[in-house]
Amino acid sequence: MSNKEKTLSIIKPDAVERNLSEKIKSIFSKNNLSILDTKKIHISKDEAAEFYKVHQSKPFYDQLCSYLSSGPIEVIILEGDNAVLKNRELMGATDPKVAKEGTIRKLYGISIDKNSVHGSDSVANAKVEINFFFKH
Repeated sequence: MSNKEKTLSIIKPDAVERNLSEKIKSIFSKNNLSILDTKKIHISKDEAAEFYKVHQSKPFYDQLCSYLSSGPIEVIILEGDNAVLKNRELMGATDPKVAKEGTIRKLYGISIDKNSVHGSDSVANAKVEINFFFKH
């Protein structure tokens, strides 16, 4: 039984800056996640604040917004069976130091802040996040 889902992935400024987009996208493809749409954009701090508003109360919120808007990002709609969970497994733990071997964050993350990728954490949030960047 197929459980096709869509999820959002963001290749963050640190990874775009290091030209890792193609390497990261090939990890998705190799793991049966189709790339439905992708675009490279540079968002403002206000847009980042809107995107991350679920984290508004957290101490790292301002830093997170500054970072996401610090350079170009690549936003990607992924689709596949259990895409949300699969993408989160491929990304690995938020902190690259504790992420499993072979995960995107273990391979490319610099720090807990500059961890190279973002992925939606639920099907409901994936819808919201996809609509944020791809207003179809």
